[in-house]
Amino acid sequence: MKILVTGAAGYIGSVLVEALAEDDNKLFLLDDLSEGNAQSIPANVTFYNGSYGDAALLRNIFEKNAIDAVIHLAASSSVPDSVINPLEYYDNNIKNTLTLLDQMVKYGVTKFIFSSSAAVYGEPSHTPIDESHPCIPINPYGKSKLFLEEILKDISETKKLEFVAFRFFCAAGASETKGESRASETHLIPLVTDCLLGKRDKMYVYGDSFPTHDGSGVRDYIHVEDIAQALVLSLKNFEIAKNSFYNIGSDEGYSVLDIIHTAEKLYKTKIQLEICPPRPGDPAKLVASSAKIRNELGWIPQYTIEDVITSAYNWRKSPKY
Repeated sequence: MKILVTGAAGYIGSVLVEALAEDDNKLFLLDDLSEGNAQSIPANVTFYNGSYGDAALLRNIFEKNAIDAVIHLAASSSVPDSVINPLEYYDNNIKNTLTLLDQMVKYGVTKFIFSSSAAVYGEPSHTPIDESHPCIPINPYGKSKLFLEEILKDISETKKLEFVAFRFFCAAGASETKGESRASETHLIPLVTDCLLGKRDKMYVYGDSFPTHDGSGVRDYIHVEDIAQALVLSLKNFEIAKNSFYNIGSDEGYSVLDIIHTAEKLYKTKIQLEICPPRPGDPAKLVASSAKIRNELGWIPQYTIEDVITSAYNWRKSPKY
């Protein structure tokens, strides 16, 4: 199958490309390298350095390559930043994705796999959250993803395009060769591992009075290789999965302090903490129910939270990082 992956040089994208290559797919990778890393692009694929909102570039890709499916991972994705810069998020996530969808329809590319987010749910009324939970996002990032979900439903009714949308919870961990690597890191587990490795002096904990068991925010952390396998499964079983929404999570919730204390226990060290005010747009608790994808596609996560932390630690201490 000829597959175009946007955001292919990013965190999830680079791990997904490894998984897709195992099935002898012909891969075409697109990334503007604003967040992604050029060194993560394999030598044996066709790489386009540019934006998924560049209509001329997309026309060139679709005209030359007879693409069968698009996996769209590229997006602006920081919740706090989206609160500060909402227009940038609506422009990149919505406007540019509309350009991508428009070109797909014009060139008859009918299979679209979309990276959505648990942020579409907002502050949950119950946990674990299943796909029927009301979607009331509380930050521009989540709003941008929900708006695109609605657009995909509308397009699918025209029969011009079919989709699978994944509501990712917190991607974490690393493969043996790929992991999180950003110029400015905001995600919890990389920051924790950097404290363990002596690259940071302390951890900032944003909020200690949430209505959770220890006052810090609770999230569902899912290993990035489990995410990649869910994406691969959806492509292999597209006729079953098409026009569906799936949560991708571990079905377990861990607070910020849980993660820190687990890391301390694993590596027999103490991390210095500083409690800060909560960040705007952060819900207290987001934990998935992934029963739907488990039942319909047979997806089973393989990694524990200890695996997630250990793999992230190994990645961030390695020469490859």
